[in-house]
Formats: sequence, structure tokens, C-alpha cells
Amino acid sequence: MLPDGTTLTDDTARLRAAVDFVREHDTATLLPLLLPGLRGPELESLAPHCRFAHAGLLLFPTDPQDLRRRLADCGLAVDTPSQPSVVVRERLARRHRRDLAELDVRILRPRVEGPAGERRAVEVFALAVPPHSDLGALAAHERARGHEAHLALELEHPDPLVLRGLCAVLARHGARPDGGGYNPHEDGTVLYFITPAAGACGYRRLELYTPGDHRDALDDHLRAAPQEHPDASRPAETLLRLLTGAWTTQALAAFARLGLPDAMDPHAATSTGELARRTATRPENLGTLLRYLTMLDVVAEHAEDAEDTAGEESFRLTRLGALLRADSPDTMRPLALMYAGPFYRSFAALDHTVRTGQPGFDHLFGENHFDHFARDPELADLFDRSMAASSRMFEPLPAHPVITAAARTSTPRTVVDVAGGNGELLGRILTAHPGLRGTLLERPHAVEAARRALDSAGCGARCDYRSGDFADVPHGGDVYVLSRILHDWDDDRCREILRHCARAMPAHADLLVIERLLPADGSPSLATAWDLHMMCNVGGRERRAEHYARLLADAGLELLDRTPLPLEAYVLHARKAR
Repeated sequence: MLPDGTTLTDDTARLRAAVDFVREHDTATLLPLLLPGLRGPELESLAPHCRFAHAGLLLFPTDPQDLRRRLADCGLAVDTPSQPSVVVRERLARRHRRDLAELDVRILRPRVEGPAGERRAVEVFALAVPPHSDLGALAAHERARGHEAHLALELEHPDPLVLRGLCAVLARHGARPDGGGYNPHEDGTVLYFITPAAGACGYRRLELYTPGDHRDALDDHLRAAPQEHPDASRPAETLLRLLTGAWTTQALAAFARLGLPDAMDPHAATSTGELARRTATRPENLGTLLRYLTMLDVVAEHAEDAEDTAGEESFRLTRLGALLRADSPDTMRPLALMYAGPFYRSFAALDHTVRTGQPGFDHLFGENHFDHFARDPELADLFDRSMAASSRMFEPLPAHPVITAAARTSTPRTVVDVAGGNGELLGRILTAHPGLRGTLLERPHAVEAARRALDSAGCGARCDYRSGDFADVPHGGDVYVLSRILHDWDDDRCREILRHCARAMPAHADLLVIERLLPADGSPSLATAWDLHMMCNVGGRERRAEHYARLLADAGLELLDRTPLPLEAYVLHARKAR
């Protein structure tokens, strides 16, 4: 948007406007535009402590060549290197309820000179949207609203007092906190603000960057950010909806247990009476359940498709509901049964966990969930299948650079899956790369299940199986995998597990850790929900990336990078520290 209120929808025009803005302004002229009323001695004392670093915007080229053409049209270097943008990718996924795997957002910073030759940049976030892509609506929304358009100020000196003073000045002149975070890879702290609507520069989002770890200032900033719920004007209704969340869990599980997803057609509606006959249920009660599930978009009602049933309701299965079919290759039915079964019961003891620190599961069942499941073969099988039901997060993993590099070597390399469950992840990797070998370490009953699964997938001949605990991590592998293991344990046990892995790893070996990461800015996340779940059921926890980096370092390992996966998971890549 231009200062006169004109909205630019063409990417080249938006990029050119950002370049011109960066070239024309310096800190002293920019601050009064952002914060009306900031002038005189206060402006003069503030401006020397920070510099105008860049303007940022989100573009939607059709492909990389289209992006290069637009950069060239605006006089920018077309060979500017790019890297994945984790923050914007996550923000887009949350805002539009899209899977992270669908959003390959790149970030590049072509250089631009300021009015006196200062070195600045335009920070370009690029999401490729080919013609006729289903991302078209997302692109139109973002172009119209400019959520990611921002200006950036950088502190000249990382002084905590200057940082807090600058935040106070921004707040005094109407800027509102809007999230932030600490980036351990760059060792820098970022604070975001929304500037007053009366500003005259067309940008409403401000980024304040300072080198170093300023976690105290960041925590204060995040606490000051508004957390208002969309229904905050109706708190009683909002609370009532939250309190009935347990009904949703049980309705979904009942839907799965009754076999309704398998009795329904995703393409044509079926009458309630016919569904009741197929599932041996009472039509009247079944109709009540299906109407509730309609609100959740699990089924859709189509009364007009049942003309021969005297006005009887009819329903079809939605894409969401199809995930609960038993025969679906990506079924989530075991998860529904697990979350509405043992884990549902244990959450009734959540207050006990908060009071004592003891997992609610242990309090309710008299033992930890690993021992409890191991003594019940049916429950153990359900747990292993529920873990495999989240296997969508594994889909991109066979293409991870560590895996593909191991697969390209002339001699066979070995992937060691530590506590690999029923072999779902290892099977995906070996199927994608026939030259790789695999070793799976697990408890005895799980080893047999994995052996059967990998044999049926055609990978069994390339696998070795070890029964044991974390102390038995096999030596001499090339790639070690810890998938959703560390979040089961406290920090001390995590360090112990990582040290076992480090001792087993040759100098050249890589470690891939798959976990959900708590967001640094406190934004809504599946990881936050799972943090509560792990605390209540196993005494574990979810963690931020920098927390995992510290645990890895304590074990003599170094976190090199992290890559997002579906279902809000990440793969952390580590090696032995040099």
C-alpha cells in the first residue's frame, strides 16, 4: 500500500515501491512517519541508536524464473542467494490453515543503497504460485492485506537498556507489541510491533532487531502482546464451546468405533436409516451424532439426495471424515481410539500432575504408560498404530539432504532408527532408497511387529533388528534417527539418550531428530497442546529449538539446521561437535 492508500496488487509494482522507499528514507525521516508525534529532542536522541535496515514484502511468482525477472525489472541482483523462511511459512500456515509442506517460502535480501549510499536491503519472501494453483486465493488475500509487509530497524549496539528504552518510546507513541523471537542460528532477538494507523508511510508492521540473546526483554514484549480471542466479546459462549471439547473427542471416536466412516460414501449421500442398518445402530440416535459431526465438517448433510426415504436425513463422508476409515492408507483411526481411550482417561488427573509433577497416567493406572502398554498386546498394538497414524509428517523425510547423500554413496550406508516403533519411518526411507540398509532398535514385542511390517513392504531383507533399550544403540551406523522420542522424557534422560547415540556414532555420522517445536513467540501451535499431553501422560515435554540445541551440546553434538515437516513437526540435523 502506498502512503496515499493505493493498494498495489501487481508483484513487480509492489517490489518497485519497496525499493524506492528504501532508497529514499533514512532513520530520522522514517521514525516520524511510523510514529506521528515523535519529534524534537526525543527523535534526536532515539535516531542515533538504530538504523533503517530493510523493507520486507511477500511476493507470489509463478516460478523461480518469474521471480528473477521481477528482480531484474526493479534493478535488483537476480543471483541473490535464498534460504527457507521458517517464520513467514509458519505464519501463513496458521493464518490460512494450510499444511507447512504446501508452503515453500524462500527468503532473499537483494542489496539496495540508501540516500547517502548506506547498505540496506529489500527483504523478499517468495512463495511460488503456479497458474491455476489452489494457493491462488491465499496469494490474493495476502496481496490485498499485506500482512508480511514491514520495515526493519536494527540497534547499532546490543545494549539491553537501549532496547528497553526504545520499546518504551515505541509504546508511548502508539506502537503495539505483535510477537517476536530469538534466533539461535543468528544469535539475534527480533521484536515485532504494529504501528499506529495514523502513520504516513503505508507500512504498519515494524521489526526491531538486535544482536544477542535478550530473552528478558523478549519475554516482557511477548507478555504485552494482545491475546484477544476472536469471540472475546462473548466470553460465556466462548468458554462453553471450550468446555464441550471433550464431547468432540468422544464423538469422533464413537464415529470410528461404530464403523461409520467405512459404511459411508464420500461421493454420494446415504440415508440415516440405511447407515443405521449397516452399523447396527438406532436411526434416531445416529442422526443426533451425525448432525453434531456435521458441525465439525466430518460429514455433510444432503437431504435432497434421499427422495425415496420420505424426507429422511442423509449424509456423505467428507475428506476430513475419510481420515477415520480403517482402510485408508493415511488413516488416523488409531489416534481417535487412543485419544478417546487411555489418554482421555488420564487427562481427568491433569490437576494431579500440575500439583505433584507426577504424570496423570501413572496416577490413574498405577504404572507408566510404556509398561502398561507392554503388558497388554492389544493396547500396545493400538499405540504403535496410533504413532504410525501420524506418518504424514514423515513424507518429506526420505528427500532430506542427509538421507539422499547417504543413498548416493558407492558403498551401502545404514540408517539406524532408534526406538523405531513398527518400522513405519524406516520403511519409507528404505522404500525410497533401495541402496540403503536399515537397523531398527526397539522393545521385543515391537521388533516383531516391525519385522512383519518391513517384510510386507519388501524391505525386510535389508534390515537388521535389535531388541533393547537406549543403552543398546548400535555402533557404526551412518544416519541415526530419533523420531518423537525425546519429548517423552525430562532433560536428564534426554541427555542420556543423546549421549548413547553420540557414543555409537562414527565421526562422519548424522543424527536426525524429529519433534514438534514450541514457537518462540508464543503463537498458537500443535506443539503447545502436545506439551500438555506429554506432561500429563508420560512426564515429558515439548521444547523450543534452542532448548534442543543445548541438550545436543551437552551430549557433544551440534545442531546444524532444522527443516519443517507436515503436522507442524521439524527435523533437527545434528553431528558430533568439532
